[in-house]
Amino acid sequence: MNTAKEGVRSLLKKLPDDCTLEDIQYHLYVAEKVRRGIERAEKEGIIEQEEVEKRFSKWTSKWSGLQKQLKILSQSQNT
Repeated sequence: MNTAKEGVRSLLKKLPDDCTLEDIQYHLYVAEKVRRGIERAEKEGIIEQEEVEKRFSKWTSKWSGLQKQLKILSQSQNT
């Protein structure tokens, strides 16, 4: 198992010599998020693609409805 220090060394070797501290921080952040996501998926399982599409469809339709309501409110306030 790799230690955190080994992971940072490996990352630094892959990044260009002219990278900024922000570049390093970003890559460390993303690597940690991916690691946590994999760990969570192993513990809790994953959601099948069809379920994701179903949930996403519900969210986008709710958002679309909210956008329409906001547009109507905005128009009524401008008149």
